Amino acid sequence: MTNRVCSILGIEKPIIQGPMVYLTDAKLVAAVSNAGGMGSLGPHAGQTDSTKDPIERAERLRTQIQQVKELTDKPFSVNVLPSQNHEDDDRYTPPQLEVIFEEGVPAVTFVGEPNRSMVRMFGEFKQRGIKIVYRSLNPTPENTRAAEEAGADIVVATGFDEGGTLPIMTLGTFSIVPLIKDAVKDIPVMAAGGIADRRAVDATLALGAEGVYCGTVFLMSQECRMAENVKQALLGATARDLLLFRTMPAYYRSYPGDLARELVSMDKAGATNEELGAKMGGFENLRIGMLEGDMDKGYVSVGNGITHIHEIKPIKQIIDDLTAHLNATD
Repeated sequence: MTNRVCSILGIEKPIIQGPMVYLTDAKLVAAVSNAGGMGSLGPHAGQTDSTKDPIERAERLRTQIQQVKELTDKPFSVNVLPSQNHEDDDRYTPPQLEVIFEEGVPAVTFVGEPNRSMVRMFGEFKQRGIKIVYRSLNPTPENTRAAEEAGADIVVATGFDEGGTLPIMTLGTFSIVPLIKDAVKDIPVMAAGGIADRRAVDATLALGAEGVYCGTVFLMSQECRMAENVKQALLGATARDLLLFRTMPAYYRSYPGDLARELVSMDKAGATNEELGAKMGGFENLRIGMLEGDMDKGYVSVGNGITHIHEIKPIKQIIDDLTAHLNATD
């Protein structure tokens, strides 16, 4: 198959690994890139705690980038997630960008909505030859076209089947992919949300996607630093087991645990999204639930693709299984 995603990113197989916050590190990212896909460092990659110091956070990222470069000579990306609510007072993104530029990172996965900061950053990326993979948390034809006009090289169509922060519109992956595909003019679309086996890859390609952007399937890899007890619990899970509740900005889903059940109860009792978001505890409780393995005090975020994962496999085997039927370099 002719594949523009591979050509643009300089990779062999049209797969990007989702950044996944604390659950990525240099080892996982390099393994994905060495297997032919594109690994992506997420916020707090490789860390066991958080820091509010912008420079320290950026230097921690630098260390992870340098470790990736020691483990692979293949392309990889860094997740850029600028503040959406305080565009003019974003303390963390500028030092992060300086590290990305200084370390010669070849690509970014940019998460956000079109605004003047996005346009400015895209210009800076283009000047340095950095490839831009754009992913909106709430994909629409309008923000897709704006990102393409601003210089995005690839756009990701994320459906409600994903893990993590869910879109406001409850459109499944196989509804959002053709909607976004029809909105772009010239750039390729990748599909995200619930993609964990070969059948899902085939389905997204049939709908017009030229690659897949996956998270949950890589959580269940041998190289992922997620707690082993969480991996073992998820092996027996399906999408029907996951709990759905409102939060900021819209929805979230989690494997059952005390905190997740409390959030569902608060939702049913009429708590506001702000109250639910405060109780949920952001990335800190994700760290507790998924990295430390306390599934009652923290939460466990996975997508609906968990249904199709029945074995903890090495990343190379995961990528080979997903793409064995594709000739992605024609």
